[in-house]
Amino acid sequence: WLARAHEVQRSYKTDVLEKLVPLTLKVMDVVPYGALSLDPARYPLFVVKTRRWEASKPSVLVTGGVHGYETSGVHGALAFLKTRAEAYASRVNLVVAPCVSPWGYEHIQRWNPDAVDPNRSFASRDDPDACGSQEAANLVRLLNSCGVERWALHIDLHETTDTDETEFRVAKSARDGESSEPGTIPDGFYLCGDEKNPQLEFQRAVNDGVRKVTHIAPADPDGTIIGSPVVAEGVILYDYTALGLCGGVTNAPFTTTTEVYPDSPKATDELCNLGQVAAITSALDFMLAAAP
Repeated sequence: WLARAHEVQRSYKTDVLEKLVPLTLKVMDVVPYGALSLDPARYPLFVVKTRRWEASKPSVLVTGGVHGYETSGVHGALAFLKTRAEAYASRVNLVVAPCVSPWGYEHIQRWNPDAVDPNRSFASRDDPDACGSQEAANLVRLLNSCGVERWALHIDLHETTDTDETEFRVAKSARDGESSEPGTIPDGFYLCGDEKNPQLEFQRAVNDGVRKVTHIAPADPDGTIIGSPVVAEGVILYDYTALGLCGGVTNAPFTTTTEVYPDSPKATDELCNLGQVAAITSALDFMLAAAP
């Protein structure tokens, strides 16, 4: 796996860093928050953050590229920053981390170079050293520096791809010494909420916004999506904290993980990115409407 994984397939510098340069917006700044030790010059980490942070405003986190190979997570976050972020920046404290795992982005890999899944490595909200990857530790360290007692919203942008079934589940089974059981990949957009805090009305509102752009995944005949029971149209639940998911990195009451299916015959790269933007804005609109 590692021999194949070390082939660079696209450029983090060109695709992400150079697109951040013009995103120093009127009310937001591009802020460094560390680098990957493998090659700090090649893999610096940046967020785009509200310039005038006000404790009286709700604080919102958007993360993309936790799984670096999931392209629309990264480019959806960038598209939101380019087209919609300033419309919300006066009403919320906004932190957008468009590419949490730049090595994974360049190499089109789910794991980092240590064969660790960054989205199973968020072991603590408070202690970056307890996290199982540099990608998670750097993000936790950044969030701690923001001084937020209670986050209002976190949306984590992901994809479910055909290679999840054909490549990465096989690699995980080989790594862990387990057999690989065949599964199905859902055709469409769906959400993974937090089992301990489902917020199904919120999840439905996000899906309703996304369905204006792209289709929502139907359940499999057994009423599941990727083996998990469907609790509302296009919604499944995971225990964020127990699994060490990025979705559990804050204490926000409103949290969700998006899942775009880029390999659908109905999908295009642009539709996938627009679906992510629609998910972000729908989540923000719901949170703002629910605020006291």
